[in-house]
Amino acid sequence: MFPLPEHLKRLQRKAGIAARNGLEAHTASAFSRDISNKLISAAYCKVDTIFSYRAIRGEVELSLFHQWAASAGKRLAFPLCLEDGTMVAALPDSADAWETGRYGIQTPIASRSRILDPSDLDLVLAPCAAFDAARKVRCGMGGGYYDRYLPQCKRAVTIAVAFEAQRIDDLWVDDWDISLDHIVTEQNWY
Repeated sequence: MFPLPEHLKRLQRKAGIAARNGLEAHTASAFSRDISNKLISAAYCKVDTIFSYRAIRGEVELSLFHQWAASAGKRLAFPLCLEDGTMVAALPDSADAWETGRYGIQTPIASRSRILDPSDLDLVLAPCAAFDAARKVRCGMGGGYYDRYLPQCKRAVTIAVAFEAQRIDDLWVDDWDISLDHIVTEQNWY
C-alpha cells in the first residue's frame, strides 16, 4: 500500500531534517560559510532590501551573509509570525530589538521594528526541511508561513537555502507550493 500524500510529505520532511541534523557541527558550519559566500558573490550586491531568517535546529546559518549585508548598508528584514498564522517582514530598529518568539525562533520585536510590504523586498532567502532541485520547490516545517508569504513577493528574487544532503528528488508538492527562482547549497546553485 502506498502512503497518502500528506504522510509522504511528512516522511520527506523528516528525511530532510534528519539529513541536515546528521551533519557534524563543523561540517554544517563550513557548508553554511560556503553558502553565505555564494550568496555574497552572486549578483545580489545591487539589492537594497533582503528578507532572511535566523537559523534554528540545524538550518543553514547565514550570519556571515547577514554581516556582509549590514556592512554593505542593506536593509535586512526577518520573519515575524503572527497569531493569525501569517508572516510579515520585520526590519528591527536596533540590535537589541529581538525576542524569542514562536517555535523558539529569535524574532524581531514588533513594536521596535518596521513592517515592510512584500513589494519592498528585493531578495527573499527561505530555509527548508527538504527540496527538489529539478522543480526548485521546498518543503518547510509544515506551518505554511512561507507558502502564504512567498506569492506576495512579486518582484523579489526567491531562494531556498539548504544543505545538499536535504535534496529529495520527486518531493511531494501540494497545490500551494510554488517554485522558487533558485535553490542554493554548499555544492550547487539550482
